Amino acid sequence: MSLIRKMTLFVASFSALLLSGCGDDIKYNMREGVTEISREVYELHMIAIWVCVVIGIITFGVMFYSMFAHRKSKNPNPAKFSHSTAVEIVWTAIPFIILIALAVPAVGLLIKMEDASDSDLTIMVKGYQWKWEYKYIDGDDNLANDVRFFSNLDQASRDMSRNAGSGFSGVKIEDDNYLLEVDNPLVIPVDKKVRFLVTSDDVIHSFWVPDFSVKKDAIPGFINEVWTKVDEPGTYRGVCAELCGQDHGFMPIVVKVLPQNEYDAWYAGKVAEAEAGPDLNERTMSQLMAEGEAAYNKYCSSCHMPNGEGNGPFPSLVGTEMITGEGSLTKHIDTVINGVPGTAMQAFGSQLTEAEIAAIITYERNAWGNDTGDKVQPQEIHDIKNGGGE
Repeated sequence: MSLIRKMTLFVASFSALLLSGCGDDIKYNMREGVTEISREVYELHMIAIWVCVVIGIITFGVMFYSMFAHRKSKNPNPAKFSHSTAVEIVWTAIPFIILIALAVPAVGLLIKMEDASDSDLTIMVKGYQWKWEYKYIDGDDNLANDVRFFSNLDQASRDMSRNAGSGFSGVKIEDDNYLLEVDNPLVIPVDKKVRFLVTSDDVIHSFWVPDFSVKKDAIPGFINEVWTKVDEPGTYRGVCAELCGQDHGFMPIVVKVLPQNEYDAWYAGKVAEAEAGPDLNERTMSQLMAEGEAAYNKYCSSCHMPNGEGNGPFPSLVGTEMITGEGSLTKHIDTVINGVPGTAMQAFGSQLTEAEIAAIITYERNAWGNDTGDKVQPQEIHDIKNGGGE
């Protein structure tokens, strides 16, 4: 096959692939999204794509014509000239004009994307390894009735990941939302300008929801600002777009956009939960173990493994001094609540409820053959967190 024919086939194949993403079934193209900003981004993207297509057709057309019309067999004696000033001016001026023509609307759109003023709602978004925390803030940038919660990967996706060996064992996972579902989605109202204040508690994360054209880095010690105004109720999904650690792919983002009346009802429920306070009811050992196993699998098993034997820098919890040593209960509780500075062990005191912490500690001290008999109640954790314990 001749070189010209090979190059022609390549251009034809590439063009077919490009055009296949420009039709109604947008399989290879950018999402148009559900916000005014996302649609403007999509339109600018399509303009740039078609400019590139035209440039490519002209460039390759001239190149192929030159290769064919001026081939050695037809013109054995090449022309002798060094350059053309007019041609050089043209091929410098045209790209400059194209860049300016694209830059003007792009800069205008970027300025618009950065303008989060006059927002109807502000939400603090904080990234953790590997979860998101959402805090609803009122107009004075204070916590709105202390409505805050964490959003973790749902247990079904965790179970599928373990059963499928993270997708590398040949087991086919047919769930369309595999690794894209959470236990507590972010909820916002439709047709309201929502400002996100994005930061991180540990390493750099990135808050990305493609349907909103929202992508902002979450950096420890910094607060970045981005906003959205969604036109259509629905459920929209995103991910952390920064390589933030071994479970980077296990911290998805799910946003539920509700009509105003449904949002108000949801928000009122969250306010009522916050005002009700923590559940400090005493539990039996069987209740603590059942709740502890569920909470351990959600929050702890990715590091310490489902069998408690640890993994790399994450220590084992089976028969260790931390778990079974004399007087170790106090240190165990302190470690879970306050973490271990300088290590990957996070402080879970502000991330989990008193009931979850009590259940996890009880479970870890009585699972996998540890059998210490220790039982921790939510009230004990509450007293310690509020300075009333030892």
